[in-house]
Order: sequence, then structure tokens, then C-alpha cells
Amino acid sequence: MTIRVLIADDQEMVRAGFRAIIDAQPDMEVVAEAADGVEAVSLARRHRPEVCLFDIRMPRLDGLEATRTLLSGANGSGPRIVVVTTFDTDEYVYGALKSGATGFLLKDSGPTLLIEAVKAAADGESLVSPSVTVRLLERLTEPSAPAPVAGDLLTERELDVVEHVARGRTNAEIAEALFVSVSTVKTHLEAVRMKLRVRNRTEIAIWAWEHGVVG
Repeated sequence: MTIRVLIADDQEMVRAGFRAIIDAQPDMEVVAEAADGVEAVSLARRHRPEVCLFDIRMPRLDGLEATRTLLSGANGSGPRIVVVTTFDTDEYVYGALKSGATGFLLKDSGPTLLIEAVKAAADGESLVSPSVTVRLLERLTEPSAPAPVAGDLLTERELDVVEHVARGRTNAEIAEALFVSVSTVKTHLEAVRMKLRVRNRTEIAIWAWEHGVVG
């Protein structure tokens, strides 16, 4: 299946660069470009891409608000959004993930990581630039609930899966570590998502760190 991508950035050179990288892939195509957040939301609703690449600082509507607007009420049916920006401040990273973004990527990460981020998003996975992942997790708020409460919500095996997700592992890596199939991992993740009332694995990871599942 060809992954349909929307690019939203107020700099034409950035959009052109991303388009060249994505259109060069045999399984990806850029279906629309937007120069501001309002246009990005409108085009995303019209073209229904699988993945959107949103800059943060855009005219009329910034990338975080555009993400919230597009995903509000989508109940998981909206596009996967990867925030791609020059700024890696904790406020932006955490804000992007809490808004529902599937990933967070720095613009200087390079073509390979950009392609990986698009593919991961299309597969329902999360990718955060390695340079900010550890710092982000270390600076999350102190656990808002002790681990036993987490155990009351989830089964022991579900907590095992959540811990691996919080450490950035893919479904295949989790399956190998727990000696189960990938489909079993996906089943556990769907159960976790429903129990925690979160939208994606990124929010599962944030929940795990906030609630002391990972220390």
C-alpha cells in the first residue's frame, strides 16, 4: 500500500525538501502541501492522508493546535501526525505528544529518520528523535499514582507490554522479548488503549512514565 502524506510547513524550501525525499520512495507519495495550520487541517480532511508532517510554528494555526483540531473527536480514525520542527524544547515535545501526535522529529534528523518516522506512523508506531527521547522521559512529571494503582487497571502481562512500549520498543521487539506473537502484542495494546482511554502508543508510554510503571 502506498502511504499518502501531507506536508505542512510555512517554508517552501522545507516542503520541497520533504516532498523530494518522500516522493522518491516507491511506497510513499505526497498528496498535499500546506503553508499554515488552517490550510493543513482543511487539506487533511479533504485528502485523508495516512500520515501528516506538521511544523510547530506556522501562521494562523500552529502545529500543536492543528493536531488537536484534526484529531478532536476522531476516535483513532484520524491521520497519524508526526511533528517535524527545528525546536526540541521540552514544552514543544511534550505538547506535541499530549496533543495526539504519533511522533516528534527534528528537521535536521536526515532523510533516513524521516522515512522511518513516516513508516512507523503509518503502522501505528511512534518515533521520537533519539536526541530528545531520554531527556523527555527523564523530565516528565513525578509519578501521579503509585505502581500498585497501575496494577489495578492492567493485568501483569499488559503491564509488561506497556513497560516495553515506554522504553521505545517496537511490537516485533516486544513479541520477541515476551515470547509471544506480534498479533498478541497488538491485542494487548488495544486492550490497554481501551482501559487507559488513550489514543495511541505514545500516550501509553507517557502514562507509563507518569504512573511509575517505568523507573
